Amino acid sequence: MAPARTTATPRLTERLTVPWWWWPLGVALAAFAAAEIGLGAPGPRGWAPLAVLLPLTVGLLLWFSRLRLRLTEPEDGPEFEITFGNDRAYLPLSAIREVVALDASGRADLLGPYADPNAFVVLRPWIGTAVQIVLDDPADPTPYWLVSTRRPVQLAEALRDRLPAEAAQAR
Repeated sequence: MAPARTTATPRLTERLTVPWWWWPLGVALAAFAAAEIGLGAPGPRGWAPLAVLLPLTVGLLLWFSRLRLRLTEPEDGPEFEITFGNDRAYLPLSAIREVVALDASGRADLLGPYADPNAFVVLRPWIGTAVQIVLDDPADPTPYWLVSTRRPVQLAEALRDRLPAEAAQAR
C-alpha cells in the first residue's frame, strides 16, 4: 500500500539526482556492451542485448536518482522528510538540537575518524557536501543524521530557522 500523501507545504525540496554526464556515459557503455555481446549473432539475437541493456541502464540511473529531501510545515508542526521511492524517514524539528553544514572534508571526517555507528546516514557518493543534524532525544539512540545535499548551507539555514524556540536559544 502506498503511503498517504501529505498536504503539508514544502518549504525546501531537493532531489539528489545522478550527475548529468552519467546519462550519456551509461548509455554509451550499455550500447558498447550490447554490441560486444551481440557481435556476430544474426537477426534478433544480435539486437536482444541492446533491447535489454539500454532499458536496464536507464532504470538503474533513475533508481539512483530517487532520493528526495523535503522540509515541510504540516498542521502538527514542521518536519524534515527524506523519501527513498516509497520509503520515508521523518524527523520532527522538535527533536533537532543543532544543524551543521558540512563541506567535503567535514563529511569525510564524520564518515571516518569521528563516525558514530548509531548515526542515521543517507549519502550519495557523487555529492560531496552534506548536513549533520544533531538530535536531542534521550529516548532515541541515534545521535545525528548525516544527509547528502548539494545545498548544505541553505538546508541548514532552513532547518535552523524553523527549530523550536528552546533549540534556537541553545545555539
